[in-house]
Amino acid sequence: MPRFLHIGCGRKRKHQTVAAFADAAWDEVTLDIDANVERDIVDKLPELSKVGSDTFDAAYSAHNIEHLYPHEVPLALKAMRRVINPDGFVILTCPDLQTVGERLSVGDIETPIYTSRSGPVSPLDMLYGFRPAMKGGNLYMAHHTGFTLKSLANACGQAGFAQFFGFRRPNRHDLWGLATKTQKTGDEIQELGKIYLRPI
Repeated sequence: MPRFLHIGCGRKRKHQTVAAFADAAWDEVTLDIDANVERDIVDKLPELSKVGSDTFDAAYSAHNIEHLYPHEVPLALKAMRRVINPDGFVILTCPDLQTVGERLSVGDIETPIYTSRSGPVSPLDMLYGFRPAMKGGNLYMAHHTGFTLKSLANACGQAGFAQFFGFRRPNRHDLWGLATKTQKTGDEIQELGKIYLRPI
């Protein structure tokens, strides 16, 4: 059975990731830094020091890398690349700063642009972290960096990934990307994207 590492899982599980991983064919191993959530491994980015090399078929990291400092991003991406096997891939999601920039250009940073399960989210929240969560004491929610689709693709390439496929979701104001450890043809990477970049 193929296994994926659910990085920064929080309280979410495989049925809240992507449609393909929600299938019974995939086994989920959860990882989080927060001792207050149930998880299989207590560990954190950027090191993933408790995870062996080449031990997973895929890794899923939703809205984690924006919480890292810029100098930690290459280390985190290299760690994700390390833990997947040669045919493996990593799925990344994060806020789309191009969307934020469009709102900043007209001076509007506090009007909510969408509503998450936790409440309304403004451009200010997308830039610096979800303020209600931080006010409640969860400073893990602070953002220290951010990405456009181009910069996310560049970061994956610089970390040693062979190929990247991704897209913007302007209606949801986020980025979705899939990075592979080994070279794929254009058709192969697009097919992987069609199968695995399908949010639930």
